[in-house]
Amino acid sequence: MSERTLKAIVAGRVQGVFYRASVKQVAEQLGISGYAKNLANGEVEVEATGQDLKLIKFTEFLEQGPSQADVEKVSWDYIQTKQFDGFEVQ
Repeated sequence: MSERTLKAIVAGRVQGVFYRASVKQVAEQLGISGYAKNLANGEVEVEATGQDLKLIKFTEFLEQGPSQADVEKVSWDYIQTKQFDGFEVQ
């Protein structure tokens, strides 16, 4: 199966609430590589590479987040496929 990469921008109360750590945990459970990092405007940027069905489950988690988070909006799209070594929080 081929892999794809998506880039997402997550808005809402997503900094300081273990959002990135939770995203990393779910990504590792699904076998997805990439990163999650805080942006200066309070949003979180995520790039993730994996198989389509796993990416769908992953985006469902991005839209929910951990219980402490309040996700207002997730904008994502597929981008040129990238290879990452694991999933990291930046």
